[in-house]
Amino acid sequence: MLTLVASIVLSSAVPAVETPPQAPPTPVIPGETKAQHDARMHWWRKSRFGMFIHWGLYAVPAGEWDGKTDYAEWIRESAQIPVKTYDKFVKQFNPVKFNPKAWAKMAHNAGMQYMVITSKHHDGFNMFDSKYTDFKVTNTPYKKDPIKALSKAVRAEGMTFCLYHSIMDWHYPDYLPRRKWEVADRPNGNANFKKFVQYLRNDVQQIIKDYHPGLVWFDGQWENTWTEPYGSQLYALCRITDPKVIVNNRVGTARDRELGDYITPEQTIPATGLPGVDWETCMTMNDHWGYNKADHNYKTTKVLVRDLVDIASKGGNFLLNVGPTAEGTFPPQAIDRLKGIGDWMNVNHDSIYDTTASVFDSLRWGRCTVRAHKKNTELFLHVFDWPKDGKLVIPGLANPIRSAKILGGASVQAANVGPNVVVAVPVTRPNSIDTVVRVEIAGAPVIFHAPQITTQSSSFVSSVDVKVSVPTGLTARYTLDGSPVKLSSPIYSKPIHVDHNLNVTVAGFYHGKRVSDFVVKSFSKVDPWPASEAMGGGPGLSVSEYKGDFSTVDAIESGTPSQTLTDSVVRLDPKWNPIPEKIGRILTGEIVIPKSELVRFALRSDDGSRLEIDGKVVVNNDGLHGSKTSEGAAPLAKGPHSIKVLWFNNTGDASLNLAWAIGGASLAPVPASAFIH
Repeated sequence: MLTLVASIVLSSAVPAVETPPQAPPTPVIPGETKAQHDARMHWWRKSRFGMFIHWGLYAVPAGEWDGKTDYAEWIRESAQIPVKTYDKFVKQFNPVKFNPKAWAKMAHNAGMQYMVITSKHHDGFNMFDSKYTDFKVTNTPYKKDPIKALSKAVRAEGMTFCLYHSIMDWHYPDYLPRRKWEVADRPNGNANFKKFVQYLRNDVQQIIKDYHPGLVWFDGQWENTWTEPYGSQLYALCRITDPKVIVNNRVGTARDRELGDYITPEQTIPATGLPGVDWETCMTMNDHWGYNKADHNYKTTKVLVRDLVDIASKGGNFLLNVGPTAEGTFPPQAIDRLKGIGDWMNVNHDSIYDTTASVFDSLRWGRCTVRAHKKNTELFLHVFDWPKDGKLVIPGLANPIRSAKILGGASVQAANVGPNVVVAVPVTRPNSIDTVVRVEIAGAPVIFHAPQITTQSSSFVSSVDVKVSVPTGLTARYTLDGSPVKLSSPIYSKPIHVDHNLNVTVAGFYHGKRVSDFVVKSFSKVDPWPASEAMGGGPGLSVSEYKGDFSTVDAIESGTPSQTLTDSVVRLDPKWNPIPEKIGRILTGEIVIPKSELVRFALRSDDGSRLEIDGKVVVNNDGLHGSKTSEGAAPLAKGPHSIKVLWFNNTGDASLNLAWAIGGASLAPVPASAFIH
């Protein structure tokens, strides 16, 4: 009897630990119709503007380690901090000044419609009360769950709460691959990647069930261990756990829409948007995502507002980042920018929310956003460059004008003048950042787009065929002597052969009436850069490889090469697996030009790169950025020319690719046979 009593007491004192629910390992993506997909994306498409927040243990060192001050959320990897040393930040993280209501209020007052905050970044630290790891915020001196508090505050402001969750994990014992530098500190041992995948699924299922995010923003998908089946299953898990949740494309292995609901350009705005797909540019206010106390290089309010407008005018969303301090406050510069954006949005928000991309090819003075109704359309004209004569010209607009008004100001007059509509605006602009003129037109927009001269370069060596893109339904006429195009001018029907300096002027006609402005482009003949004598070496380029924490291409040459090799093409070596980080390459040799002509080059890289021909910079694609292409051209004589390509990859994805177009040809990869070293 005594034994039985003791047993009962012991059982009541130590209750059984409940095993957390395990996420299903191989779910299947639920099907949906286009109408169902559009309904799921509706709130996001209307929002146009959101706040990104990178917050975690990395805020404790505030970007500084061993005397260097250029670190942030990647500091454990970038500074190669041993995991046991990094773990000490857990006991130092105590954001006693964190005020979720203040954060939500600042985002709302800035005009943001949703917030995306890191539930876990690459360091593996969970900023919520995870059921599946002890490496989490509730084990810090703070003890509380900031994600839970912030989710309530964000919703109280009428915004949509969302979460960022990293696939990559530098802390979980079963995550692979390991970095070379950490093998001694954290050997592979018996690591089982499938166990990590199950942990990741468990965490993701929990954040969706517990915090009900409007979307889950994945990242860190680029390492070779994360394959497409894993991505498909994780996407399926999100959609099954909450059929309404939106998931970005980085759940898969590619940064396109092969998987997920929308595309995520990083630190860049696509030149013409991404027609036909949903997309969102994420961007920092300064040079880092996480908090860096030394980084005061903040973009101005003017730049940030115009970035927002530019993105909206191309049909995208803008996700603007803030990196809070370890105490839980926004940097004062970020607060200042948010207030400045909010002041502009308070007057002009109607021109951003629930709008679609511009109906114009381009506008000399600014941008346009559009809102369609059943019987009329609102055109929001964002005027960056205010007309000094008080006449704002809307090119090719054929619709009757119902009204015109400056947002936050008075009504103005608008009238059809020739092929355009002219709006009479005050000589002094009301807002120096962006004054918005709302023009209401009858029906859907009818725009007579001007013909476009599509020949890429205005310079040529021997001759050039000038091509004109003619909008459907119009006739293009042209002159070559600088005179205005008239109804009697020649009709464009085939490329115009040009072999001397002249101006090509084109205009569009409809039923015998000019309906577009004149488009003028000057073409000039230039002497080619002389070829050199071939160095007589082998095929390919010599490659010097450097190790270092690079942020510009100029920094590469200051180091000592760690190795040299020869590459037959300018590219990333596909055998590099995983993709090497903190690395620079300088490729040198000669490129053989098959004929004397203007040669266009397209240099794509992640991160920065630069192309030099004959010692002159032809393409500059420098800086920390995602996969990005820049172009340039050089007039080159037939034969060999010296070539130098500088490239670096700091962290994350990596790419390097060179294409060329000789004369009027289309861009194509430079063949290996063109390189000599």
